[in-house]
Amino acid sequence: MERTKICLTLTGKTIAENLQTLKKYRQYIDMAELRADFLEDDEKLYVRKFPRLAGLPSILTVRRKIDGGQFDEGEASRTIIFGKALSFAGEDSQDNFDYVDFEEDFRVPSLQDAVHAFGTKIIRSVHDMKNPVRNLRERLESLNASGVEIPKIAFMPHSLKDVQDLFEQAQGLKDFNHILVAMGPLGTPSRILGSKLKNFLTYTSPSETTGNLSCLSHLDPVTLNDVYHFRNITESTELFGITGWPLSATSSPEVHNKAYAEKKLDCVYIPFRSEKFYDALSFATAVGIKGFSVTIPHKESAAKEADIVDEKVSAIGASNTMVFKDGKWFAYNTDAPGFARSLLEFTGLKNLKHKKVSVIGAGGASRGIVYALSELGAKVCIFNRTLSKAKELAVKYGFDYALLDTASADKIKKYSDIIIQTTSKGMGEKGPSNSENDPIYFYDFSGKELLLDIVYHPAVTPVMKRASESGCKVLNGYDMLKYQAYEQFKLFTGTDIN
Repeated sequence: MERTKICLTLTGKTIAENLQTLKKYRQYIDMAELRADFLEDDEKLYVRKFPRLAGLPSILTVRRKIDGGQFDEGEASRTIIFGKALSFAGEDSQDNFDYVDFEEDFRVPSLQDAVHAFGTKIIRSVHDMKNPVRNLRERLESLNASGVEIPKIAFMPHSLKDVQDLFEQAQGLKDFNHILVAMGPLGTPSRILGSKLKNFLTYTSPSETTGNLSCLSHLDPVTLNDVYHFRNITESTELFGITGWPLSATSSPEVHNKAYAEKKLDCVYIPFRSEKFYDALSFATAVGIKGFSVTIPHKESAAKEADIVDEKVSAIGASNTMVFKDGKWFAYNTDAPGFARSLLEFTGLKNLKHKKVSVIGAGGASRGIVYALSELGAKVCIFNRTLSKAKELAVKYGFDYALLDTASADKIKKYSDIIIQTTSKGMGEKGPSNSENDPIYFYDFSGKELLLDIVYHPAVTPVMKRASESGCKVLNGYDMLKYQAYEQFKLFTGTDIN
């Protein structure tokens, strides 16, 4: 059975550095691309030796800056590098590059003759580093006019709709003799779902290599294999995922994909970020995603855009889980039970009667949390920078509310048995506490408060660090993530995760 190959892109400055990287990741890959445009000038003289030393199928690429590479010495110099690398090819195929990447406009008859003489294949490529490429199927045909080349189109999408267009145009392609890639963070689905696109290969890069291509959202080989189980993805694999914006970091794929593997389910869970929730819903429908998680800032939009909402979503006004059934999108909320389980384990309590709780933030993420606190019997005050949003949520449950600013410190103190931080402040931040990364930077912890921050990346946020140093017991949002994911897993698959 044909499948998409995993190609490790090597961007080291020397052949030796690239071979060392290759050794580290060999078990995870099928082939390697030597990016000679990243090599130091002296090292370019030894490109010819790479295939034999690598010991696995190899691609030679000398990418120009205009196409997203490093080479800027002119076409004559680039032709010489290709010529030295491809000339005097040996009869033993292990001495030769298996593939060479020539751009659409790079056509040198002598090089092409050398390539064909020793069985090397041409990847004929187009790169647009700023805009999407339209009419993909027509472009594929024009790139492979000879019928013996592998056409490649890589472009920079402006929105998830451009990535959706790529998947829709790939429907019906019958072989694995092309490469279609949407670059950048928006294009991550095209890298993980190479088999769905019938791509010849997907590119991956080691994150630690100097000059790596993580800016193009290459996944590293370990993540591609161990988190997404890339080699197990086929046309029949069921799709699930997570959407949000900017969705710069999420541990949900690790939780879900690990469970699929343990339960021996032919499923994969992928991130697909979108600034607009409607685009995410459209993408999921078009690509065949059967269920997905919803995170900041789309939870309220998910509740509004769903065809059918369950009673809990109606009560909360936000959804973190969408499931496609019978041609309709159903909205659920697993944040509330996931949060409740996490909080009760954290506090060691069976309920929150007589406990006073400050909830920081009144966005979509807070809605399921406030609902759960109401169910648990807590007395709550909701603090938000926009007072009307805090009031709207608080009045629904008969809770108190207040403006979130420096003047609210005393009121937080009145509701300080437990403090729940529900905003995105601190996400990805590891530095000292300040007004940009700590929503209650002005509050002085006494050491008696319990603090739960729903952010889990990093594991210790600035506000958690500050509270902990004051003697407070703290918890991040990973347990909440895990427990709400367990609920989602059952909604997605009909199977309990544990």
